[in-house]
Amino acid sequence: MFGRKRESSMGIPRGKGTAAAKIVLALAILAILVGNSYYSIQEEEQAVVCTFGSPKAVTTPGLHFKVPFIQTVTKVNTTIQGFNIGYRDGTDADGLTDDEMEDALMITSDYNFIYVDFYAEYRVTDPVKALYASENPALILKNIAQNCIRTTIGSYSVDSVLTTGKNEIQSNIKQMILDKLETYDIGIQLVNITIQDATPPTTEVENAFKEVETAKQGKETALNNANKYRNEQIPNAEAESDKILQDAEAKKQDRINEANGQAARFNSMYQEYVKYPEVTKKRMFYEAIEEVLPDVKVVIEGEGGKTTTMLPLDSFVTQEASSVGGNRGTVEDETDEAKEE
Repeated sequence: MFGRKRESSMGIPRGKGTAAAKIVLALAILAILVGNSYYSIQEEEQAVVCTFGSPKAVTTPGLHFKVPFIQTVTKVNTTIQGFNIGYRDGTDADGLTDDEMEDALMITSDYNFIYVDFYAEYRVTDPVKALYASENPALILKNIAQNCIRTTIGSYSVDSVLTTGKNEIQSNIKQMILDKLETYDIGIQLVNITIQDATPPTTEVENAFKEVETAKQGKETALNNANKYRNEQIPNAEAESDKILQDAEAKKQDRINEANGQAARFNSMYQEYVKYPEVTKKRMFYEAIEEVLPDVKVVIEGEGGKTTTMLPLDSFVTQEASSVGGNRGTVEDETDEAKEE
């Protein structure tokens, strides 16, 4: 009776107020249903849709629909994330908290203490396992990393950790972590792990290692300069060697050609000698005298001890016939004068 009187007093006809309230309620319920029937996924996200306790991964970015109040959606960040192990803001042990000091302080194979800081990067590869395989997969990864780091650092000397062995140490730690994550299968993957810093626990030891590192860098610089000089000099030496070899080969070929020519000349002379031995002997004798004593004049004695002719050596080869005829009288006169004296 009170409700009806109130509807009448407000000017609302009886029965219509209840219908309007129902419409408003229906619209509100509809708005809630529509608002809970879709969700969106960004590029750096994946979603896990759970239907009656059964999870399913949704990896495609964009707008997606779901059944309100039946399906629940949990978004998972799939970008690369990271955490520090043993990180410290200070430059020495005074800058560490108790937890940081415990994480950073390690012992090497030669029983030296050392502070080592690491930074690990990871990302979610399976959102369903990342949500339901463990309560906190990032914490599990950190514990695995700490175990692998201490195991690996304990197998290296302090000198290797501080100087030359960092790359090898990082590689071994990463592989060890990847193997354990594959065994645990918690839906996350290690992207990379790097050594941020490695320092001895005391300033004196740190300075000594810095001096060692400086000396090693000086050694590398000297080696690089020596290699550079060697690379510059080797081509020059090779070029000079090639030139010497080519000159020697040319001289060798000249000698061979000369020897072949002399052998051919000898064979030719021998063939003539076989035909006319005496004439060939005389010719060779005259040529030898001409070569050794080019200005000598030769007197030829004929039969019976008489001098028949005298020939200049330079005309023996070219003008033998004319010289014999033209100089015969002169030779005889000179011979008579020589006998009278």
